[in-house]
Amino acid sequence: MPARVEDSQDGDYLVTIEEKNNAPYLRAYTNWRYQAAEKTRVGVRLLGHFLRGSSMRGAPKEQMEIIEIPLFERPLCVACCGVTGDLLVGCPKSLVLFSLKRQALNDKLSILDFERCLIIHLPGLSPQQVAICAGYIALQTELEVLVVKLERLPGAPFTQKSADKKPQDHSLVPQDMITGAEHDNETEVRREGLAGHRDQDDFFIFPKHQELLGDRAKDCGVKVSLEWTGMESEARGNLIITYILYRRFAPDFFQDCSVEETRLHSLQFHPVFTSNQEVCVEGGRGVEPTCLFCFFSLPKTGYLYSVRGGVQMVSAYQYPEKAQQAVLTDLFLHIITKNALQCFSVRCAAVAARAEDPYIDTTMKACPPITMELCALRIQLFIGLKALCHYRHHIVLLTTADVETREDTERTARRVIEYKDHTTLRGIFLAVGIEPSTTPALERFLAHSFLNRKSPFTKPQNPSEMGHGWNLYVVNTVPPLQLYNEMVEYSKTYEETNPLSQSCLHLLSEAHLLLRATLLDPRVGNPVERPQTTCQNLALGYNTARTADRQELQQAFQESCAQLGDCFSRFDKRDCHLALPYYKMSGLSLTEVISRNRGLSNSLCGYGKGFLFFLKHSLYEETLELLTEETANEVLDIFGVAEPSQLPHVIASPSMARASPDCGLAHLERLESIGAPSVPLTLSKAALALRMADLQLYRQHMDRHTEMLQVYGFIEEAKLLLHGRGDAVVPTLLARHLKDNQDGLLVAAMVALHENDKVKLDEADLFFQELCGDVSGPQGGPQLLVDFWEALLMASSQEAVIQELLFRLTTVYIDRVTRRDGRGFKPLKSADDLINWCSHYGVLYPWVSILTPAHVNIIPEDLLKLQSLLCGPTLDASSILPLLEQLPDGDNAGLSVHVLCATKLGHYESSIERLLDRCPQAIIPYANHELQNNNMALWWQKLFPELCERTRATQGENSILLAALKETLVVVAMELNPLEFLDLLPDDGTVHFFLPHLLECSQRNLMM
Repeated sequence: MPARVEDSQDGDYLVTIEEKNNAPYLRAYTNWRYQAAEKTRVGVRLLGHFLRGSSMRGAPKEQMEIIEIPLFERPLCVACCGVTGDLLVGCPKSLVLFSLKRQALNDKLSILDFERCLIIHLPGLSPQQVAICAGYIALQTELEVLVVKLERLPGAPFTQKSADKKPQDHSLVPQDMITGAEHDNETEVRREGLAGHRDQDDFFIFPKHQELLGDRAKDCGVKVSLEWTGMESEARGNLIITYILYRRFAPDFFQDCSVEETRLHSLQFHPVFTSNQEVCVEGGRGVEPTCLFCFFSLPKTGYLYSVRGGVQMVSAYQYPEKAQQAVLTDLFLHIITKNALQCFSVRCAAVAARAEDPYIDTTMKACPPITMELCALRIQLFIGLKALCHYRHHIVLLTTADVETREDTERTARRVIEYKDHTTLRGIFLAVGIEPSTTPALERFLAHSFLNRKSPFTKPQNPSEMGHGWNLYVVNTVPPLQLYNEMVEYSKTYEETNPLSQSCLHLLSEAHLLLRATLLDPRVGNPVERPQTTCQNLALGYNTARTADRQELQQAFQESCAQLGDCFSRFDKRDCHLALPYYKMSGLSLTEVISRNRGLSNSLCGYGKGFLFFLKHSLYEETLELLTEETANEVLDIFGVAEPSQLPHVIASPSMARASPDCGLAHLERLESIGAPSVPLTLSKAALALRMADLQLYRQHMDRHTEMLQVYGFIEEAKLLLHGRGDAVVPTLLARHLKDNQDGLLVAAMVALHENDKVKLDEADLFFQELCGDVSGPQGGPQLLVDFWEALLMASSQEAVIQELLFRLTTVYIDRVTRRDGRGFKPLKSADDLINWCSHYGVLYPWVSILTPAHVNIIPEDLLKLQSLLCGPTLDASSILPLLEQLPDGDNAGLSVHVLCATKLGHYESSIERLLDRCPQAIIPYANHELQNNNMALWWQKLFPELCERTRATQGENSILLAALKETLVVVAMELNPLEFLDLLPDDGTVHFFLPHLLECSQRNLMM
């Protein structure tokens, strides 16, 4: 009969360890549902290492198949991977991994088979239970648990050279496989270390408790080595073992557990899948779980670890009585004791929610903490519970009537004798005045009777060897929504007694996690989100029903968030800030939240800090919900009592636009009377006076502080000027009034807001465009916006902002100069102001003033500002070249800009030609300013030949060119020696014109 049975959802097969005539057999049953449907055809075949074997051909289409799996060692335990369907077999000295394969027989039919791909050697360890999931492997002995991970690393493909390397730790062919004697020696040493050391008094000394997590787990002393047996040889060189967790326990003899009872049990992996899924990296098959949990248990304590994405202990369960078996699910931990089925809450949903959503534990979203205290939810009594398993929403129990065996009688008698011996010895010590509990040595001496090696260790008997009257129970678990409603109803009893009860909060948090775990399941609402196997396809009807309930679950989840928000809103402790994210997740409007908390205003505790925290942040975060006048006035009354100092900020909130200005002014007057007046308070009063159309009162308040102090006040409360963020920026009534009366203050305030990160550049643009309402296109813009750019350019130190502003201003200047658009622009800063106060604007070069004298009939300010930017040190001329295409150079204004850009880019020769063609009177000032230092050679290489040629063409009648030539000769004569100067002279018979300059050059050379 089967000694162990496991099932795999992926592949829908059963695997058993069966014994016949004391010989173990490992078998896999595929298509077993045909047999369950009373289809009697059964085929038996041997596992093939390779799926392409001929033994697979001609299989019947509809029959159950039994696959015999041969092993070199005796199988002790088995486990199936819930992600890939792979099979893990635990043997006395190793773990054997079989990969699930599917072989297509034809277009419509395929069969399952297994390939032995890996042997994991474990010297000295004999696993009693194993588990596997998504590349993680766990094994359990009586008192030890080890969790490792198989990982494929990118690297060179496998070669024979790499296989011939000397085996070391984690090598593919370990040394202990080559020399069997050494392997046996290590095994014996390991057994001595784990089973304890025998001392002279015939007692055991057990190792102490030990917990190693993450990288420290590799120091546990367990040497794991790999032997690759699969066909995918190109991947074997990249497979490594990563240690995840090691936990060792020592028997605790004072916790009502004897030595033989102190054993681990119920080892299992539990994957949690959410909507954020990835293909499993191990072999590229299956779906990678969002979180993976490892559970194992002692008789009175269970341990839950999260092992994916960093290992940590999530929970430790303390059972009220000894547990025989435990099963972990998404929603609960089920355990069976001798006569009861118990259910505990779990924190898997809290871990998975944080892994899936990075906004949890912020002001946006919240989730009950992972460290929240656990609680028992239900206890149901049964007689003689022996085994437990879970399938979807069913709990399956196996029971039998207890029949006390001879071993049980002997164990009970031995415990009575040991207890009497212990009591007698303790009484002797107390009689002579010695308290054993104060001396560790005496305590250990008294404990020796518990550790006598002569006490027989009784191995737990198989169910077939004891008991009669077996019964099978299938218990339906309570639907999550129903259990949630029951927990909410029960929490009301605590709330009625004490609204601030921690028990009420704890119960509501448990109910919240219950709903969250249900909604995290991707099958809820989307049953095809995960790939469906044959087994899963049979449950599609159930999943479809769950899909129909998703909306109801979502509504319950929002209701749960609202209830938790209510709890935290009443608190005045550290966690009161959680009211904000829970109320946000509830979907309740600000008005609805105020209404839910209105009843507390008449209680002794008043409004809690949690509610005030939520209300304050909701008003500051600019929810676009407009409160009614009645509700807004109520908010003013709340803050007038609870936090009067926040009134100026509350009044500035866009949600309070309908609040009575008279009511707000009265609260501010009361606040000012009890404390020193602040600038934001005065500005708030001025804004309310403006809403009341009382201009005299408005001016009275505005005159109380200088404009500089008012700018600081706007920095403290930016909502006095604008509401909304992003594309929804709206100027306030105060901002519109300042635009018409104090535009300089408005611009200065917006610059200060930008520099203090209260408003972004694009938001400021939208603000001025909305305020002025005269935007003509992307190159134009209201003058107040241009004034803001110019003022911000003076104040900003951020290079990215400076370059953006330079481009925008240059665009506007070029557009206005091109279109000759006067439109009555009256800038706040003139060109002279910018040149004097802004380092990015430079003083105009002398030759630029000759090109564009002040009397030219153009827009002087915009041209002067453009020229000043080009004369400054910051503007990159190459960035505005596309803009210059729209600016003609037919007049001196356009010519000056083009020549400035060309000169800034180093195009001196073309600039000289342009000036000689269009404005020769500016050539000498240009040369004096630009042709210096490294460019000095252009005087005689470019300018002198050009002037000679052009003067000759006019036959010397152009006085401007002639004067320029003479000025050039003066410079050339000073810079060159006589021979160089002589080489420059033309040979057209005009040497007499150059003789005075040649003489001057010679005399200067002689004097040097």
